[in-house]
Amino acid sequence: MSADVLVVGAGPTGLALAAHLAAFDVSVMIVDRAADRAHESRALAIQPRTLEVLAGLRDGAGPGPDRSVSQRLVSAGNRMARLQVHAGGRVTTVPMFDLAMFDTAYPYLLVLSQAQTERILAEHLAAVGVEVRRQVTLTDLTQAPDGVECALRGPDGRVETAHARYVVGCDGAQSTVRRHAGIEFAGSTYPQVFALADLEADGLERGTAHAYLSAGGPLFFFPLERPATWRLLVMLPRSTSDTPGLDALQALTDGYTGGTVRLRDPVWMTTFRLHLRAATAYRSGRLFLAGDAAHIHSPAGAQGMNTGIQDATNLAWKLAAVLRGGPAELLDTYEAERAPVGRWVMRLSDRAFTAATSTSAPVRFARTRVVPLLLPLASRLRRARSTVLRATSQLDIRYRHSPLSTEGPGAPRRGPRAGDRLPEPPGTAMPGWQLLWPSDAPAPEHGTAQRLTVHRRPGKAILLVRPDGHIGYRSGPEGVDGLNAYIGRWFAG
Repeated sequence: MSADVLVVGAGPTGLALAAHLAAFDVSVMIVDRAADRAHESRALAIQPRTLEVLAGLRDGAGPGPDRSVSQRLVSAGNRMARLQVHAGGRVTTVPMFDLAMFDTAYPYLLVLSQAQTERILAEHLAAVGVEVRRQVTLTDLTQAPDGVECALRGPDGRVETAHARYVVGCDGAQSTVRRHAGIEFAGSTYPQVFALADLEADGLERGTAHAYLSAGGPLFFFPLERPATWRLLVMLPRSTSDTPGLDALQALTDGYTGGTVRLRDPVWMTTFRLHLRAATAYRSGRLFLAGDAAHIHSPAGAQGMNTGIQDATNLAWKLAAVLRGGPAELLDTYEAERAPVGRWVMRLSDRAFTAATSTSAPVRFARTRVVPLLLPLASRLRRARSTVLRATSQLDIRYRHSPLSTEGPGAPRRGPRAGDRLPEPPGTAMPGWQLLWPSDAPAPEHGTAQRLTVHRRPGKAILLVRPDGHIGYRSGPEGVDGLNAYIGRWFAG
């Protein structure tokens, strides 16, 4: 067996990576030790930027012509419009994504269980001819100058050898690829224990998320619809030693809600602890890490699955380019760009988690006394809310300090800079580079190189947009020589 890329792990990150690689006509093999995909809800929020990067994946499957993965996700999910915060005897409704977000086609947080996200991605892979090989475990690997020799144990116990040019570990916190790569997973474990349940709950307003704040921590209800109407998340008392049943969860809920919410018909219940860990490197030779194999953190801010999928998007086009003869240095930019994002997400989620769960007297006071007083102002503090929403939506992630980001002569003073995401990229359905060219300038010389598609538009700026929608090169009309030099460096074989 052989493939250009072996993807280990068929969660959302691995499935998205395989889908992007297939879109670039890369030979990809994806394996997972589990017998089936996730059927529990697990991660349940998809950010606007994630929907953007999945919009170019089309297979024509399902009703309607040429539907994208993002369209199918949106059809299956629910748009979260608002959050109700219950604290200090008050109920405050905080609008979400009500602010103008004209630079994206997806100005909302999409609530959809991870089970459905994986189903839609797996169906897309099947439609484009990529099989997810299940009950297949990576048992060993050896790097060689021309690739990686991998030992794969199948469901019958037999071990086969597979050759891949590159291997990507999307195999979670206990990553086998990371272990074979010798990369440390540094960090710590939070002391708190949480309960998670998908169930029915009477007494809650539908179509909104609910947060109940108390000195002992928060209780959340998220509108899920499938496999149950609600997702419950609550921090357990330190004295709890066993997994709580429905009666115990009801008792906890009563303490937060005063008995106004009744739980019933649980579909799935579990307890878990959270970790804050990061890989000390995202690459070792021909081995790469993405998603939870590279970073894990609390679910605060709904960043985890989304960050993993965007790891996959960043890495996929670079692997594809190098496999087509592009410069090997492209692969060095993966860690240079994504590791800072991973560290930022970890800081963001850690601060939010600490604010929500700390039992220190000052934090408890702020959570139960100060926050209820300030929340009514939230709907009027548009700039502050916009800043928070832009950060959590991941629309403002940028790579300005990347080797791939170049500002040429005459670049405009305003507008997105090199390294920034280009609002509403022009060619989301076409994998490859996009060149935005002034409509009154002579035709560029490199319009057909390396899947480079030219779009003429009014204005004076020259913008070369990467396959992931970020600007690689930006200049004024006098920057043609700089553009040619950029193309010569990053496109040449």
